[in-house]
Amino acid sequence: MYYFDHSATTKPHKEVLETFVKVNEEFYANPASIHKLGVEAHTLLSRARKQVAEMLETDESRVVFTSGGTESNHFAIHGIAKNLQSRGKHIITSSIEHPSVLEAMKQLEHQGFEIEVLAVNEKGLISVEDVKASLRKDTILVSIMHINNELGSIQPIKELATMIHQNSRAVFHVDAIQSFGKYPVSFVKLGVDVLTLSAHKFNGLKGSGIVAWKDHVSFEPVIVGGGQEYGLRSGTVAVAQAVSFAKAMRLASENQSTMLLKYMQWNEKLRSSLLEYRNVKILSSDEAAAHILTISVRHLKGEVLVNALQAKEIIVSTSSACSSKQTKTSHVIKSIGLPDDYIRGVIRISLGTSNTDKQIDHFIESFSSIMKQVKGE
Repeated sequence: MYYFDHSATTKPHKEVLETFVKVNEEFYANPASIHKLGVEAHTLLSRARKQVAEMLETDESRVVFTSGGTESNHFAIHGIAKNLQSRGKHIITSSIEHPSVLEAMKQLEHQGFEIEVLAVNEKGLISVEDVKASLRKDTILVSIMHINNELGSIQPIKELATMIHQNSRAVFHVDAIQSFGKYPVSFVKLGVDVLTLSAHKFNGLKGSGIVAWKDHVSFEPVIVGGGQEYGLRSGTVAVAQAVSFAKAMRLASENQSTMLLKYMQWNEKLRSSLLEYRNVKILSSDEAAAHILTISVRHLKGEVLVNALQAKEIIVSTSSACSSKQTKTSHVIKSIGLPDDYIRGVIRISLGTSNTDKQIDHFIESFSSIMKQVKGE
């Protein structure tokens, strides 16, 4: 099968799997234990944390390991909001955030916080001026994702960070889950206050993620207990997942520039071929992330196209893994004002390290064959 659904998840690198097995076999002790084996496990955990911190350009004491992106976003949003609620309860986000952000916001709204959800334009981009106009004295948090998982739209994070810090005391959280390993991500490069990542988006393991932050940020603990992870996330730390996370990050960082060039070449080739069809609308703008290309076919259900491509050994999704099994239209697609005759025919092509030039050619040929069967093409 030719896999074009890397934004949903990626296949773990062999080296990451080998690391996971080795750590589980040799460093299985509880890192909180004071005996020799515990100390060895703790040393390995500390080394992994330091590696993650260095790649993100922060201090190792400001990295917490989690179970993945959803927990990381919940940890960041709830932890910051609860910690700063004495200062205010106004929070800003966008209409195209991942459900793990939007649902966390809904929880806070039920608890008395005021959530302001800003609209995006037809390219899926938020306006820096809209964010600036929404900032208030009681704004405590702004949460905007770096790269959208359905459209690939790249938000002006650096510009937003500068503006937010100049005009408010709000903490700026960025969900960088779709961008790490494809585009430069660090506190210095983006200028943000809090970053969340998930390993399975860059050839790591499912069930591992991180929250990282700058020195002025504090959280109220979401999970309490034995005081692990600086008292912010209690529970025995999964050393093997942490070490594997650091390994996957390092590999993704090393391959980033090479893979980005390939994604750009493949994206351009796919776009050129798709522009030949009058009933195909490319939803991802020219400025969107190179590894995500979302399209819609007029008067055709996305599920039909997914199945037709699968019959030709090609795997794509309808929009995102979180909404593809639901019959309702994705909130992201609704946000960009897609015409009714295109709104049901959306599919997402997301590129990754397993793709090749041959696979891109196969996709183009297969799509052409399918479209010849569609009336009007």
